[in-house]
Amino acid sequence: MKVLVTGATGLVGTALVKSLARDGHLVCRLLRRESVTGAKGAKTKSIKQAEAATAAGLEGRVFDVAWDPEASAAHAIGDPQGHTAGADAVVNLAGASIADGKWTTQRRMQLRSSRIKSTRSLLTAVQKAELAPKVFVSASAIGFYGDRGDEVLTEESASGKGFLATLAGEWEAEALAAKQLGMRVVCARFGIVLAKNGGALPQMMKPFKFGVGGKLASGRQWMSWVTLEDVIGVIRYALENASVSGAVNVVAPEPVRNAKFTKELARAMHRPAVFTVPEFALRMALGREMADEMLLASERVKPARLQQMGFEFQYAELGMALEHVLHSNSQ
Repeated sequence: MKVLVTGATGLVGTALVKSLARDGHLVCRLLRRESVTGAKGAKTKSIKQAEAATAAGLEGRVFDVAWDPEASAAHAIGDPQGHTAGADAVVNLAGASIADGKWTTQRRMQLRSSRIKSTRSLLTAVQKAELAPKVFVSASAIGFYGDRGDEVLTEESASGKGFLATLAGEWEAEALAAKQLGMRVVCARFGIVLAKNGGALPQMMKPFKFGVGGKLASGRQWMSWVTLEDVIGVIRYALENASVSGAVNVVAPEPVRNAKFTKELARAMHRPAVFTVPEFALRMALGREMADEMLLASERVKPARLQQMGFEFQYAELGMALEHVLHSNSQ
């Protein structure tokens, strides 16, 4: 199978590329043009990662192609060597981090453009290049559901309210346009991805390292989490099984309240968890809307469709998952 991947240098993208290539698949990383060409001969992050992939025995299975979502469809994908030809699938993981900076008007525009405009540009470029992949797996997030208290949320649940819910809804709507190009579409609604060297977990761990960790506000808000290994497993499952389509909640089967998450994290780190971060402090630090939607929102999400299809999670219990993430050498 040949797979095109955007967002290939991010946390999930890097792990996915390695997983696919190690199993013998061909992977074409669609990278921003400056990431491929570099400046004045300097090695960019993507070039260094490509060299690392080669060193790991993936030589000849990972290719980099320049992609410019701001360019016209005819020039968006720069592929003179034809690496993208015959692609079987596209995995769209591009999108600026929602946690990197306060949600100013300019930042909101960037968050929308990096998801919605990029997805639209990608599909237009794929159509223009006549690539005809069979499946389009596009990232989304459980922020789609908004703050819902104790309500159990499945893929059948309606969209919620707020900036993140609107953003996820618009992103998914853009991805679903791939149906018109004859592709099977999967919208992967990611929960909190647990990984040792990226994502939210390293930031969560910082206060515990200094002995000042604890729950956020009441600690009653639900947190829906998933290990990086299971995220990759779900994406691979979606790519390889024609029965998977539409929205898929990429979360472990057992969400936990923030107080429980805090306790388990402290136990795995062998650190205390006696403090409480008050709401007002979070809102002062991030702004009310960002704090409420990212840290205080309660999202009790279940992977109903994955369970119905018989998908088996490697790490379904939080304590076991954190022990693996923090003390395994696999990440």
